Amino acid sequence: MSDSNWKPQTRTKIAQGLHYIDPASGAVVPPLHAATTFARDEQNELIGYIYSRNGSPTTAHAEKMIAELEGAAETLLYASGMGAVAAVIETLNTGERVACPAIMYHGVKSWLLRQQEKRGIGVDLFDPAIAGSLEAAIHKGKTALVWIETPVNPSFDVIDIRAAADAAHAAGAMLVVDATCAPPVTTRCLDFGADIVFHSATKYLNGHSDVTAGVLSVREISPRWQEIRQISISLGALLGPFESWLLIRGLRTLFIRFEAASANALKIARHFENHPKLQAVLYPGLASHAGHAIAKRQMLNGFGGMMSVLVKGGAVEARRVTGALKTFVVATSLGGVESLAEHRRTVEGPHSIVPENLIRLSIGIEAADDLIADLEQALARI
Repeated sequence: MSDSNWKPQTRTKIAQGLHYIDPASGAVVPPLHAATTFARDEQNELIGYIYSRNGSPTTAHAEKMIAELEGAAETLLYASGMGAVAAVIETLNTGERVACPAIMYHGVKSWLLRQQEKRGIGVDLFDPAIAGSLEAAIHKGKTALVWIETPVNPSFDVIDIRAAADAAHAAGAMLVVDATCAPPVTTRCLDFGADIVFHSATKYLNGHSDVTAGVLSVREISPRWQEIRQISISLGALLGPFESWLLIRGLRTLFIRFEAASANALKIARHFENHPKLQAVLYPGLASHAGHAIAKRQMLNGFGGMMSVLVKGGAVEARRVTGALKTFVVATSLGGVESLAEHRRTVEGPHSIVPENLIRLSIGIEAADDLIADLEQALARI
């Protein structure tokens, strides 16, 4: 069977290298190369790598795995998601503009607004829930970058990647998709026209809440991508060998973890969809979700484990619910095997525009019925 016909669960395994066997030892798990420097030959020419800040064999192995999953020309791994974001934004010139959602991961939005203040990078915000809002935020000849999330964190609106790519490219801009909540076992953003796909690899790609990492994968090598690569090396932003080795381990179970979390989330979303204590359940897997049809086209193997619920009342009631949870852990992050909950407005701080009654849930791989029971007893407190 050719690789074009492999199903996602097989592709996740094959991405390690077809039936990986270490030539030196016969080991079926890739080794960890911890070296920071690498020898040269008799003519002082490089044998392979030069220095770990530029890359390492272990990091390169993890990058090749992700590139295979994404269908990418090349992948770069970073010491954090924000390291990857900074490398992209650093390529923009003063006066150029970025279009991005008004509600999105607050770390990226805060960084973009800082660049607007410090470097004169224009930032145009749009509301994905309003038709035509994205297109209106793009200015031909001025917008250099369109940055979208899908699903959007934490509103979980769904943005049409192909439509966003068409709009960006028509204006001469590049499209970057933050697909942290939709890893490549369900959405291959580059196939829908994205130029670069970004993930906080801390989340689903690693999936065990023990690695901080970010990743960029590109559809085709361009001068801007070459600049991103050089900036990343110069800033010392690339991922180290040990974290890369842990990420390789996490990637080996990506499909089954995502499958389990998606199944749990759908069951939980359906249970609470019309709950008397909730104003709404925001989950793209629900047929009632405004972006469900787009999600079905883009998310081919499950809708993921991320959702938000809007508690009837306000911040006080929402915090009371999170404070009463016992099976969910009240903590920031997502995409791990454990289920997490947080009052998002509190986490983002005083400048947040997230609804004050919103609780973000990252559904893990525990029994769905136990998670449902925990939410029910917490909601009973209000």
